[in-house]
Amino acid sequence: MFLEQGIKPENKFWKYLLGSVVIISASFFGNFPLWLAIKYETLINKKTYPENDKMLMKMFDSNLTLFLVMISFAFALAGVYYVVKYMHHQSILSVTTSRKKADPKRILFSFLLWAGFSLLSFVFIYLQSPESFIFNFKPIPFLILVVIGTLMIPIQTSTEEYVFRGYLMQGFANLAKNRWFPLLMTSLIFGSMHWFNPEVTKMGNIIMIYYIGTGFFLGIITLMDEGMELALGFHAANNLIGALLVTSDWTVFQTYSLFIDKSEPSASFDVILPVIVIYPILLFIFSKKYNWTNWKEKLTGNIKETNDEVTEFLNLN
Repeated sequence: MFLEQGIKPENKFWKYLLGSVVIISASFFGNFPLWLAIKYETLINKKTYPENDKMLMKMFDSNLTLFLVMISFAFALAGVYYVVKYMHHQSILSVTTSRKKADPKRILFSFLLWAGFSLLSFVFIYLQSPESFIFNFKPIPFLILVVIGTLMIPIQTSTEEYVFRGYLMQGFANLAKNRWFPLLMTSLIFGSMHWFNPEVTKMGNIIMIYYIGTGFFLGIITLMDEGMELALGFHAANNLIGALLVTSDWTVFQTYSLFIDKSEPSASFDVILPVIVIYPILLFIFSKKYNWTNWKEKLTGNIKETNDEVTEFLNLN
């Protein structure tokens, strides 16, 4: 039902390509405040122009950097709204869920579940090798981080979910008229978007298994639950807890987190553990709580066009 909401004769695939260009352009426009800040530092304060992400992260206070970078996602989210509403003539609800309204309880449950897993995992790792971590609590910077993170990181993660599990998933469904192709393509594209992260340079291409596997996991829970509320909650918890709890000098963001990981990263079994062990456990928990059935049809079956009256209701609300 979720994918079927985007199946309309006028939703040609070229519209999704054009819509993607609009969203990317909005994101680039959202980088204007960051560009102004860089120009100010280089022209007025005579700092060296940053030639890579690592230099950029060192140019400003980490809280300011996080805020400036996150602005682009707010613009991209506005781009998603414009494209969905005015190019495809759909409601945001229709690319969010198949339910009559979005379910905040699902978002909260997924958020708390993954936040709990993440915290327990960190405690386990910390107890195994406490010497690898430095306690980094700085009250004022950390409180500012909490405010910025709580406001901006859900915007960032929601933007990615609306683009991949909402907009593009329905777009590929329009093209292929089945479920496996949208799941495959959005997962591969989502994973490839992380290709230039410093974690890949530091740990090697094997970490792409984690990124692509995470894309598959988020796509699966979206298709099985006929909506992306669970994906929204999971993604927000993953990034927010990560930003607040632990940082290192080789991750994409350095923040005033509670701990600094000073260990040397390695591409070991830990990289693929979430994909082959933890994510299946989460799928089992979600499936029992929300009574998921008919897995093969929901993940690989053909698209059936939805009732016109239901489509009209969802696209107008």
